[in-house]
Amino acid sequence: MGKIARTHKFIIICLTTLIFISAGSASAQDTVIFSTKDIFHPVIANNGMVSSQEGYASQAGLAVLKEGGNAVDAAVTIGFTLAVTLPRAGNLGGGGFMLLHLAKDNQTIAIDYREKAPLAATRDMFLDKNGEVDPEKSRYSYLSVGVPGTVAGLTMALEKYGTISLERALQPAIELAEKGFPVYEDLLGSLRDYKQKMQASEASMAIFYKPGGVPYQVGEILVQNDLARSLKLIAKHGAKAFYEGAIASAIVADMEANGGLITKEDLATYKPVIREPIRGTYRGYEIYSMPPPSSGGIHLVQMLNTLEAFPIRKLGHNTAQTIHLMTESMKLAYADRSKFLGDSDFVTVPIGELTSKTYAERIRQGINPYRATPSSEIAPGNITQPIESNDTTHY
Repeated sequence: MGKIARTHKFIIICLTTLIFISAGSASAQDTVIFSTKDIFHPVIANNGMVSSQEGYASQAGLAVLKEGGNAVDAAVTIGFTLAVTLPRAGNLGGGGFMLLHLAKDNQTIAIDYREKAPLAATRDMFLDKNGEVDPEKSRYSYLSVGVPGTVAGLTMALEKYGTISLERALQPAIELAEKGFPVYEDLLGSLRDYKQKMQASEASMAIFYKPGGVPYQVGEILVQNDLARSLKLIAKHGAKAFYEGAIASAIVADMEANGGLITKEDLATYKPVIREPIRGTYRGYEIYSMPPPSSGGIHLVQMLNTLEAFPIRKLGHNTAQTIHLMTESMKLAYADRSKFLGDSDFVTVPIGELTSKTYAERIRQGINPYRATPSSEIAPGNITQPIESNDTTHY
């Protein structure tokens, strides 16, 4: 991240999805690690590059860059396209984060459009009669549904920092939903994996499965007409279509019919938040990443601080020793995550201490360079203040 931040004109990390997009050219001193013996070769570009988890979305973002759009234009286009082509992670009904660097102003900002709890949510609503957490309630019931932030976040980013119209950004998503696209192996795999849960929704079964509950096979065309209609309403009326219009009414009606909590007030009052990014340094490079309620940024800086004093270059790329040190650093950071990380709107997160070089030195002293620490022996650190799922994607 540090090197890219210094040599590219515009950088964005969007987490809904965590996709990475950069537009600009690298300096002459940068070299690509390339070997004719490699199984996979690096992709080289002069003016911009797009990387996402799904090919249609990548091509949609790349087309925007080729037309002269900036990285935000491409990111928003990709975000909406992924809602069609990567349904297990791309979304209209979820949320995400966007890290944005404005080269002209030399400013880096973080946009938080994570889902929020409905106003009627209570602290004990996921407990069973014995006071224990019920994972079915907290993960799969209507009670677990948060107020979606994706549409608000992507449209706000485009309006404030983009250059193309919302209609243009939504064009690929609408076409792919309305005309369909061939199912690919990863999508088929997710349809198989989630079929049991999807059976709770007749509408979902009708869209993603053929009669008899058979998933669409690789190469068969998946059409999503309901999603196309929603996307068209957003293209025409903006975020209001989702949070105040016909889509909002449909969401609330579904919630009321199934014991959900989201109301018209929840949707109408949802607003993305612009936050100060997490900052750190690594071997002279400046690092920016997402702040809470994301835990990733804090622990990225924490892990880099821990690794900074180890001779990684001397140990070598991907060697057993290097991987061992990285793994130990990550295990300790994730132990801290279990205790200290939460939504900073509601709890005090000790950001300064977790990201300090002093705390990293204490962590480093507990790492045996030759032996893996059993997970049973790892606990959160003693500081003064109080695993990535398949359903997150990066671009």
